[in-house]
Amino acid sequence: MEIIVRLDRVMADRKMQLNTLSECTGISTVNLSKLKTGKVKAVRFSTLEVICKCLECQPGDLLEYKD
Repeated sequence: MEIIVRLDRVMADRKMQLNTLSECTGISTVNLSKLKTGKVKAVRFSTLEVICKCLECQPGDLLEYKD
């Protein structure tokens, strides 16, 4: 089982670039890129909150559980 990060899909749906999301969230492009590619082991709720606010989505839109 694993958790898959779907940040790239949500960003594509919103036609938002990584640099734009970085400016909106205050999170570096490096950290967003790591999150986008699934190279992180944990995500803070505060990080999810600010990303969801900028992308106008729910946390469930960004994360997917795969058995």
